Amino acid sequence: MRHRRSFTKQQDPMKFAPSGHPEIKRRKVGVLIVNLGTPDATDYFSMRRYLKEFLSDSRVIEAPRLLWWFILNFIILTKRPTASGEAYKSIWNKEKDESPLKTITRSQAEKIAKDFSEHDEVVIEWGMRYGNPSTKAGIENLQAQGCDRILIFPLYPQYAAATTATACDKAFDALKEMRWQPTVRVVPPYFEDPDYIEALADSIQDHIAEKEWTPDLVIASFHGLPQRYFDAGDPYHCQCAKTTRLLRERLGWSEDKLKLTFQSRFGKEEWLQPYTDKTIEQLAKDGVKNLAVVCPGFSSDCVETLEEIALEAGEIFEENGGENFTLIPCLNDSQDSIRVLSGVIKNELRGWVDC
Repeated sequence: MRHRRSFTKQQDPMKFAPSGHPEIKRRKVGVLIVNLGTPDATDYFSMRRYLKEFLSDSRVIEAPRLLWWFILNFIILTKRPTASGEAYKSIWNKEKDESPLKTITRSQAEKIAKDFSEHDEVVIEWGMRYGNPSTKAGIENLQAQGCDRILIFPLYPQYAAATTATACDKAFDALKEMRWQPTVRVVPPYFEDPDYIEALADSIQDHIAEKEWTPDLVIASFHGLPQRYFDAGDPYHCQCAKTTRLLRERLGWSEDKLKLTFQSRFGKEEWLQPYTDKTIEQLAKDGVKNLAVVCPGFSSDCVETLEEIALEAGEIFEENGGENFTLIPCLNDSQDSIRVLSGVIKNELRGWVDC
């Protein structure tokens, strides 16, 4: 039987290049982990630039473009940068002068790279869908290092067109400008990955064990999505629900102990329900005194978890009669997180790299 030779052990391609040929680097495999994005700073113009890029994305805002252009540029971008800047200021990493999302994503990439240190043909890069460092820069950096195959890893456990798909769009936009395109694979959503579920369960149990009080229940809060996106066929809601169900089963909890909700709605239209803020308010009014929130859809803590949940939702709970409130941190760059992310990468590199 004839066997294909593995690509993991390559001879120097320059030995076979004709005289005068441009340098051909040793063939490598790149991994680009992509997160949502971050403003460069919290001032008005930095926030405006970031929000304009984010809210101009037709995957994020599915509305008539001319009408939305007017609303965005003449209404939203006049006031929202200031309010969003204040939210970011409350959670900003002052030591590095950047958002926590950027700090954590960089650390995730560095730790994943250490996990692959024995595979010198694998190069790990990171980038953002919106803001800096850009997805395009990440792809160009990988190609410059000799990567002719690239695995794109959108850091979203659950698929949504407004997150996973638009991250891929940005990568493909960069590829369209390249004469010599690398071969590309995309990591599928990992919402039911056993290691991911196990890591989430451990993080919940470990965090609760550190408290002097025990939550009456835990809310699993996912980023929201307009209801009409779901009606159009987006699988996001179903994948969030399955993650929550698997997490309940792993913890041995009932639906009353771990509730699924959705946060971060924008505008006046109906979004996926139940809403996180309204649920927290009602629970407090109903006599719940101890509450914890986990955000399984976020691979790293960001303004939506650190400000919207830890600060805003915590205030809502206490103002309506609640006593003890805590945000269970995202998996971030923890050992369990890196084990999950590296495991997903190794699985998707099969055929390219023997991991």
